[in-house]
Amino acid sequence: MARETRPLELLSVGDGIFLTVGMIIGALIFKAPSTVAGATSGPLAFLFAWLLGGVISLCGALVYAELASRHPHTGGEYVFLSEGMGRGVAFLFAWSRMTVIQTGAIAAVAFVFGDYASEIFRLGEHSSALWAAGAVAVLTLLNLVGTLQTKALQKVMETALIAGLVIFSLAAIAIGGAPAAKPAANASSSLGFAMIFVLLAYGGWNEAAYLAGEVRDARRNMTRILVWGVIAVTALYLVVNVGYLAVLGHAGLRESKAVAADVMRAIAGEKGVVLLALIVCISVLTTMNAAIFTGARTSWAVGRDFRLLRILGDWRAHGSTPANALLLQGAITLALVGAGAATPDGFNAMVAYTAPVFWTFMYLIATTLFVMRGQGREKPPFQVPWYPHLPFVFCMACLYMLYSSIDYVRNPDYGPRFGWAVGAGLIVMAAGIPLYFASRQR
Repeated sequence: MARETRPLELLSVGDGIFLTVGMIIGALIFKAPSTVAGATSGPLAFLFAWLLGGVISLCGALVYAELASRHPHTGGEYVFLSEGMGRGVAFLFAWSRMTVIQTGAIAAVAFVFGDYASEIFRLGEHSSALWAAGAVAVLTLLNLVGTLQTKALQKVMETALIAGLVIFSLAAIAIGGAPAAKPAANASSSLGFAMIFVLLAYGGWNEAAYLAGEVRDARRNMTRILVWGVIAVTALYLVVNVGYLAVLGHAGLRESKAVAADVMRAIAGEKGVVLLALIVCISVLTTMNAAIFTGARTSWAVGRDFRLLRILGDWRAHGSTPANALLLQGAITLALVGAGAATPDGFNAMVAYTAPVFWTFMYLIATTLFVMRGQGREKPPFQVPWYPHLPFVFCMACLYMLYSSIDYVRNPDYGPRFGWAVGAGLIVMAAGIPLYFASRQR
């Protein structure tokens, strides 16, 4: 009998932290701060919201650290749901991740890349979509080459990104000169609304769970990867936002339509905006590369468990990569880019398509920890401190974000244009139910 090819433990703790940071840092740190400033009462409340986002994300990271410590296998959340809630829920998650959650998220950030790349070199009327599709295709092909090559590129891009953000922030802090605060007419303070965008900016830390099967000594090292990855991003986000405040002030930040561009103009003039576009492009590419890397691992795991999708369960020894799963993921993402290109705003369309489905499963995954603890299973090397309070806080945050992702599309400025995307995401998710029963019959 031929020997089965399985994932190799090629990733160190440093590799895992690099990938985790790359999964979190994305374009929203350049877009969300002005909205957060508009929903907070002043600089201290603004910075507190970003610190609170890091704390909530750390709570989630600790929950995931215990789950990964119990089940350190490639497949991440799919494995957690399979062990805690059964194969049916796990299959529905894997299907939703492959067709809605992960592919939609990759398509969303691809549009952000397209917008900023078009500032550097425009490709005609559909420049943003063309840049987005090109980025998806190139990064998917790179991941097909192999894990070691992907890891190396991630380190290079992420080092450049972090260095650029730190230099940008320190320059902003050094220049300072925040204008005097202007009274804002009808200004309202809502920390809850601010947290919608803060937690979106922190999104992606959960993707580290998909690395467990390829991390050395995963039962112990996954905790370090998750915790230090979130702490590193929290510190970086605070430095970046202090830089924004130093140049624009809270009132100016609230009124800015493109906060990073306005800060860069104050630092280096109009020519600096091109440099900013390069920084944003690198940021988005690191996010896309990490999401493509981890996304295919779920499809590989479900392909091993269900014969109907067994073609996805092949692991290619050359390069140590799930080749078939990567190709399917790339094809679905390109289709979503095409659909988003037909809307007024491809990024917002993809957010509406993915958000309710994502937070539904995030809540279910968080509750699996209570299920596993209740079954009295063997104690893992790492256990969440302050159980059950800390996991409960995270579960409530997930429910709130689920509500917010649905309520947000009811906004008259947003819902009429993208309400269909929410329905499309839920319909595609539900399509996985008959597919599961068909796979059982096979």
